[in-house]
Formats: sequence, structure tokens, C-alpha cells
Amino acid sequence: MTTLTTAPMAPLLDRLFQEADAATSPAIGVLTRDERERLMRSKTEYLGLYRLMKDLWLPVSRETGVLLYMLARSSAARNIVEFGTSFGISTLHLAAALRDNGGGRLITSEFEPSKVARARRHLSEGGVIDLVDIREGDALKTLNADLPDAIDLVLLDGAKSLYPEILGLLESRLRPGALIVADNADYCPDYLERVRKPGGGYLSVPFAEDVELSLRLG
Repeated sequence: MTTLTTAPMAPLLDRLFQEADAATSPAIGVLTRDERERLMRSKTEYLGLYRLMKDLWLPVSRETGVLLYMLARSSAARNIVEFGTSFGISTLHLAAALRDNGGGRLITSEFEPSKVARARRHLSEGGVIDLVDIREGDALKTLNADLPDAIDLVLLDGAKSLYPEILGLLESRLRPGALIVADNADYCPDYLERVRKPGGGYLSVPFAEDVELSLRLG
């Protein structure tokens, strides 16, 4: 039995995924694929798009959620940093792993205040709010101070164009063997070039359909 697969977490996640599946966004629905890719890759345009879609869920997939739990559990993670809380689905998976690891701290950052409020409610309902430090605002500021000395796992799932800068903020604190999960990293070629560069300090591979999984080398 695990926190992830029992109440209150399991029924909560089922409900949230159903709500996310049922939600639609007229704003993004009218964009062509080329327009979506341009917006995702531009920092300034992505933030404008994000504000336009502030009620859109943008969750990780069910499979990626389980992967996050498994990676955090198998690595015995105690200190996790997340970029892009949204409504807290990925946060719930990571916090469940911390609970089953015996405790720890999950620092997560979210730009949109209304999403922060919803995420707090979901984390409280899931019984893991005590493990999570939600920081509201620009992640380049909120993730630039008061971080653990050794970070075990990082999830990048915010503005794709910011992935290299966020990694730069955290890099000196990544312990050897730390894992970095980047969702939809194909929207940020600069990030992929950095983590895949031979001799760059990472071992990195695409994983599943939309995840880049990287290991910080010692």
C-alpha cells in the first residue's frame, strides 16, 4: 500500500484527471500547431499565452505522474524542486513519494495566483500540504533563494523557454545522481542541447513521448 494508491490521494487524483480531461481552452484551440510552438518557445509570448490560459489545467499525463512518483521513491528523494505547479497534479505525485520516503521538502513555484490557491486546496485534500512549500510569482526569483544544499530531484514543467535558466539556478545544488525531469522539453532546443552535450555534466535521454530524463553526473 502506498500514499499514491490509497485514499485520500488515489480518489483525489482520479477526480482531478477527470476534471482536466473535461476542461477545454478556446484560446489555444484556435491556434495552429506552428503558432503554438512559436508561443511555447518564446519567453515573452509564452507568458502572455499563459495569462490568457490561466484557467487551463496543463497537467502532466497520468503516466508521467506515476513516473514522477517512481523516480522520487526509487531515488529516496528528500528534497525536490518543481517549476510549474499549475493545479498541483504533478505536485501531488511528488509529495506522495516524499510521504512514503519518510518525509522531506518539496519546493514548487507557480506564476498564476488563482492556480496557487487551487493547488493549496488539492494538497490539503490529499493530506500532503505539510510537505510542500508553494512559492507564488516569477520562478527566476522564487527559486533563487532558500533552497536545500542538496537537491535530489527536479521537475521542469513551466514556461519551456525558461528551462535553461531554471536549471542554471539549481545546478550548483544538484547532488551527484540527482534526476531532472523536463516535460515537453522538445519545445526548448537550448535546454536539450545543454543536458545532452557530451561532457556537459549530465546523462540525458528522451523518455516516453514527452519527457526528457537527465541524471546529474558527479
